[in-house]
Amino acid sequence: MFDIIGKIRGDKTIWAIVFLLALISFLPVYSASTNLVYVIGKGTTIGYLFKHFVHVMLGFGIIYAIHKTPYHYFKALSIFGIPLVILLLVYTLFKGTEIGGANASRWIQIPFVGVSFQTSTLAFIVLMIYVARYLAKVSDKEYTFKESVIELWLPVAAVLILILPANFSTTALIFSMVCMLIFIGYYPLKYLGYVLVMGIAAIMLFVLLAKAFPTNKYFSRVNTWEKRIERFSDDTPNEDDYQIEKAKIAIASGKIYGLGPGKSVQKNFLPQSSSDFIFAIIVEEYGLVGAVGIIFLYLLLFFRFIINAQKATTLFGKLLIIGLGFPIIFQAFINMGVAVELLPVTGQPLPLISSGGTSIWMTCIAIGIILSVTKKDEEVALDLEEKRKRDEALQQIIEAQVSLNEEKEADENQQKINNMKSSIRESLIEDENGDVLVNGQNPMNAVLNKK
Repeated sequence: MFDIIGKIRGDKTIWAIVFLLALISFLPVYSASTNLVYVIGKGTTIGYLFKHFVHVMLGFGIIYAIHKTPYHYFKALSIFGIPLVILLLVYTLFKGTEIGGANASRWIQIPFVGVSFQTSTLAFIVLMIYVARYLAKVSDKEYTFKESVIELWLPVAAVLILILPANFSTTALIFSMVCMLIFIGYYPLKYLGYVLVMGIAAIMLFVLLAKAFPTNKYFSRVNTWEKRIERFSDDTPNEDDYQIEKAKIAIASGKIYGLGPGKSVQKNFLPQSSSDFIFAIIVEEYGLVGAVGIIFLYLLLFFRFIINAQKATTLFGKLLIIGLGFPIIFQAFINMGVAVELLPVTGQPLPLISSGGTSIWMTCIAIGIILSVTKKDEEVALDLEEKRKRDEALQQIIEAQVSLNEEKEADENQQKINNMKSSIRESLIEDENGDVLVNGQNPMNAVLNKK
């Protein structure tokens, strides 16, 4: 255990915050899982807790493996990753499966594993790395808007268009984060203005197509978006209001210190109590103290991202921390804002706390890349030294195996020679005169008996 802790690199404060958030997640997930058992009608609370434990442990394994990788490697990976995620999004759009009542085109089943995977979260990470790579590449060059459209905005548009029919909130979050990263990466404001105008025009066109073809399944979510916005702005009773009302009751019931671990009442009525509305359950069970504690941890994580972005020695590193770190914080506050009715209902989980393997693993990938950037020079040197030692050990194993094979082959050859000598000795016999006989016969007999 201590050996593993001694090998971790990067910002230790980020490591500690991520560990605390993951540790905190177990109690509310275990408490809210009673609703899952009731709704689904199978499984146990212990089973769901163990499943969450596996997700978290795999997540930390992902962080550890990725943070050991030099972050410059992700430049090349993003180039190959963009076509891959576009193919996955196309497959998801046409062959997606339904999970928990969500739109059918958000999830895919991984073959032979039985695990569901939300492809938009992976696309988010790959796209942010790709944008950071492009901005770092052109930071000291002159380029036209047309060139940036081809190299930058076409991949961005392809990803957003494929996510939009199923998940408007994720599309909006990705687009806003890309624009933020573009702004920080010294992209010309005039060009950014062009892009914003085109983005608004694209949304309007999508809505118009939805109105023209209301029965098409790829436009079916538009009505849901409109209803959520209308319901958010008026007092008409609806399903979303039901969830919000239950969340507000949970928050009000918690008061200062909460009802206590596992004593939530509203978890039995909130449909997404272990994911989208888990913040309400936390406040109900741990009160204002628990809510402030969670908010403090996310704010502290946000400040560590800012500090490390300033310390990063390359523009690509700075943009990676901002592009991958800030969305985690924004997503957390969107989740909290929905719970207290500051924002319309969306499907954004609470990072590192909500249940769900995809959410946890994708957040851990982002954290791992950020930690790779935050490594100091001496830590990078230590990683390189460890790699050199591993390579030397592997070379020694290979050489030892080759030497062993050579010795074995030499022994086999010597054994063959000894066997040949033994067989020759057995065939040679001396008579009483000391003459050598072969198989009991004088070899000269053939000559002597020749007439």
